[in-house]
Amino acid sequence: MRRKALPVFAFVLALMPLAAISSAGAVTLEIDPVHSVAGFKVRHMMISNVTGEFGKTTGVINYDPADVTKSTVEATIDATTINTRVPDRDNHLKSPAFFDVEKFPTITFKSKKVEKAGEGKLKVTGDLTIKGVTKEVSIDFAFEGSAKDPFGNDRIGFEGSVPISRKDFGVNCNAPLETGGVLVSDKVVLEFEISAIKAA
Repeated sequence: MRRKALPVFAFVLALMPLAAISSAGAVTLEIDPVHSVAGFKVRHMMISNVTGEFGKTTGVINYDPADVTKSTVEATIDATTINTRVPDRDNHLKSPAFFDVEKFPTITFKSKKVEKAGEGKLKVTGDLTIKGVTKEVSIDFAFEGSAKDPFGNDRIGFEGSVPISRKDFGVNCNAPLETGGVLVSDKVVLEFEISAIKAA
């Protein structure tokens, strides 16, 4: 994806320099929807990738610097804001054939486990809910940096991705091709670029 989704979900904090996010106790971070992106990449006609993104991702990260495994994250993606830069395709994706956003306007993630996965990396396992179906997924995250913004907010950035089967979530619409294969692959890669602000 162009910028990289989610959910969202960051715990690279355990391995980052904590100059901006230091605290004696747990720290609450809020995902900034203006500077965060949840998106996806999927094969089209078996020969190329189509990318898209959701226009609004919100959530809360509770980070425990004493024991990162006690940290938690909850995130909500506004499915009604899906954007692939083609209005007709976006309307089709919003329909019951795909996300059915009138009935299921949000995609959610709620962590169940956080593990260190190497230097500057963490694996966040939790429940992903799409179209009313909940499945456990493990998202790999990498720390992208920390800084104080011009308004005095302490920020951290991170990116992550996870492949999923859209059929697992009831997103089954497809069509066979004359040359073999299908119009849209079952595998979808969810991608996330997240900027989170330390709550006041």
